[in-house]
Amino acid sequence: MINHTIASIQEGFSRGSFSPQEILDDYRKRIGEVNKNLNAFLTLLDPPSDIGNWKMETGNSESPLWGIPAAIKDNILIEGTRTTAGSNILKNYISSYDATVIKKLRQAGATFLGKTNMDDAAMGNTTESSAFGPTKNPLDDKMIPGGSSGGSAAAVAANLAVFALGSDTGGSVRQPAAMCGIVGLKPTYGRVSRHGLIAMASSFDQIGPLTKTARDAATVLNVLCGHDIFDSTTVQKEVVDFTANLEKPIKGLRVGVPKEFFRAGLSAEVEEKIRATVKKLEGLGCIIKEISLPNFEYALATYYILVPSEVSANLSRFDGIRYGHSVKSDSLLETYIQSRSEGFGPEPKRRIMLGAYALSAGYYDAYYLKAQKVRALIKKDFDDAFERVDVIVGPTTPSTAFKIGEKIDDPLALYLEDIYTVPLNLAGLPGISIPCGNGAKSNMPVGFQIIANSFDEQTLLRVAHQLEQNLK
Repeated sequence: MINHTIASIQEGFSRGSFSPQEILDDYRKRIGEVNKNLNAFLTLLDPPSDIGNWKMETGNSESPLWGIPAAIKDNILIEGTRTTAGSNILKNYISSYDATVIKKLRQAGATFLGKTNMDDAAMGNTTESSAFGPTKNPLDDKMIPGGSSGGSAAAVAANLAVFALGSDTGGSVRQPAAMCGIVGLKPTYGRVSRHGLIAMASSFDQIGPLTKTARDAATVLNVLCGHDIFDSTTVQKEVVDFTANLEKPIKGLRVGVPKEFFRAGLSAEVEEKIRATVKKLEGLGCIIKEISLPNFEYALATYYILVPSEVSANLSRFDGIRYGHSVKSDSLLETYIQSRSEGFGPEPKRRIMLGAYALSAGYYDAYYLKAQKVRALIKKDFDDAFERVDVIVGPTTPSTAFKIGEKIDDPLALYLEDIYTVPLNLAGLPGISIPCGNGAKSNMPVGFQIIANSFDEQTLLRVAHQLEQNLK
């Protein structure tokens, strides 16, 4: 069975062990064999007409991503292809332009295998809310793969793609990476352009890679990041080589372990693996410090006021008039109501209503404004912590992957699965999840989350890479 990383394919190309066409054919063949059961891909894309001449056409023959097959989450636009965002509201929508990250990957010479399944409009953390059926976890097809980038995570874990792109609003790259036993990186807010990403919550969303290794994540980030005139939130920072310092020893780095991460709700098997992995960091010469994030307990409630508020605004553009699903009715109002009623599933409707309520007259100050103030306090907690430590570590999720259908009727239980991931999105910080072994009871992967200060992905990836080598 094929089981490549970006690095191993680069090496194979240089040795002449295989050609880009052979690699592409291998992955397309495996998708044909496996995807019907997993439901990781929603749309398969045609390969370049002449991949043999493609190296010259891209103008970037030295790129480490040249000829590397990639999967793209179905809320990232690729010109001329169907982009559904996992929702009936966009089931027949054809993208009219490339997202900035797609332009960058094209220039780097990556090949696009297809668009991957996701929760409806990126709302969910199990990929069960997709209008096109759930994606299954490739390690156990009775289990969820996580979400909302579940299709992308499953594609990489099942060797249906070498790497994938996802979007992370409250953990939607890191959480499915943890549950599928791969690497998921959320860059700092503003590091990667959101132009061409179907917006969920604009002050939270960030595109990030899902890969087999931390080195591969660094390689993809090298291509993705940079200022974009089409996204005013991207920063004008020098683009560094994130692979350059991966081997630099981490001895002496200060590692913070928040005491708030180890409270009721964290499963025993996850806690055991996380504490053992912290010991590994100590063995690598890191200085372990217990720290406190006093407002951590308010992060989830804050997130589920602010994100639905932004959702209610962003999803108002799906009105059945300009594009997407449309129902012909006797009046304009009925067209709006029926198109949105049929187009959105239960979870987007729930969040639209929550957000509209939080923003309504008489409740704005009590909910939305107060949540913004708590968001600032959560950011300050991290700022204070990073004066004492270089990185912060802990669990990515409170439990390992659970059975499909097990929690689908309990939204609160599903929201609690995001408890360790949403604080980073509130603060705009970079985070990465790497696998640190399987739970003793479930025998499913446990994700170890590493958090760095804003725009310090170099340290983040360096720690992840060296810990990864030690865990292997």
